[in-house]
Amino acid sequence: MFKRLDIFEKRYKELNTRLYDPSVAANPDEYSRIMRQIKELEPVAVKYAEYKAALKKEEEALALLGEGGIDRELRELAQLELDEAQREKENTAEELKLLLLPKDPNDSRNVIVEIRGGAGGEEAALFCGVLYRMYSMYAEKKGFKTELINANETELGGYKEISFMINGAGAYSRLKFESGVHRVQRVPETESQGRIHTSTVTVAVLPEAEDVEVNINPADLQIDTFRSSGAGGQHINKTESAIRITHIPTGMVVECQDERSQYKNKDKAMKVLKSRLLQAKQQEQHDAVAQERKSQVGTGDRSERIRTYNYPQGRVTDHRIGLTIYKIDDILNGSLDDVIDPLIAAERARRLDSSKNDA
Repeated sequence: MFKRLDIFEKRYKELNTRLYDPSVAANPDEYSRIMRQIKELEPVAVKYAEYKAALKKEEEALALLGEGGIDRELRELAQLELDEAQREKENTAEELKLLLLPKDPNDSRNVIVEIRGGAGGEEAALFCGVLYRMYSMYAEKKGFKTELINANETELGGYKEISFMINGAGAYSRLKFESGVHRVQRVPETESQGRIHTSTVTVAVLPEAEDVEVNINPADLQIDTFRSSGAGGQHINKTESAIRITHIPTGMVVECQDERSQYKNKDKAMKVLKSRLLQAKQQEQHDAVAQERKSQVGTGDRSERIRTYNYPQGRVTDHRIGLTIYKIDDILNGSLDDVIDPLIAAERARRLDSSKNDA
């Protein structure tokens, strides 16, 4: 581990030195590329400097304790210094192990979120709207931007399905654990008898694909235009601005009708299609490498029941890590970090344990 850390530290220093090169300063693209690399290496370099400082403090305390003729008070202070240095060394060593774990290459990407009603009919459709609001409020809290792609509304104000993009650095790293089946237990707005019903909604979180990663042959696409439905006034009824793209080889169908411009709708629909194809490609590669290996947390199985929102008890339970929080209102109002942070911690612990077993 420490050989790798020495290499990272050396590279970090070299990159910082290069920033002062006039030829780099005169080239915005090169300057930006170096800054990105520095940003990636900085957490490791800073933590390694902390580790070496703790190591030096430990060595100094040991040297002082090894000297003869020091009084008892000074010896006690040296022992306290040694104990503190060893704690700092152990803690930073563990943090360095986490920082050196391979990163998910998708973590820095924007995401496309697709929410669909499952069991429960109109109640499931209404809960789709609740989750859309939750993710929108969470995105706002994190400084991300939410952009609606497509929505299939119901008469009572719910959604049979809704898809939207969340733009922001690290959006996928925060939201990737949301894929799966979300279950809600509550008295439905459509229920007059006051009985608690259970409904389900599926959520899919896709990393936005870059153009170079997915090559689509235009001949493989069937593109249809149609009139948008839902709110929007007379323009909706008169203009065929909505777009439906069918990827013939896979049968994937994507619709977008949020924009008034046919061009903008086509651009959004292509982003969704590319992201779906990228996810399918990555899943195929993952399955080929590890058919039997399954993450404790899981990040992409749409059929896996991951979470229950119980309104009468005011609780949210994430079944993957056995987490129960009695703050359902806060969570549905966008305070999702209370759930996401423990999921990230559990995944890191699993990966760290896995790396120890592989070593």
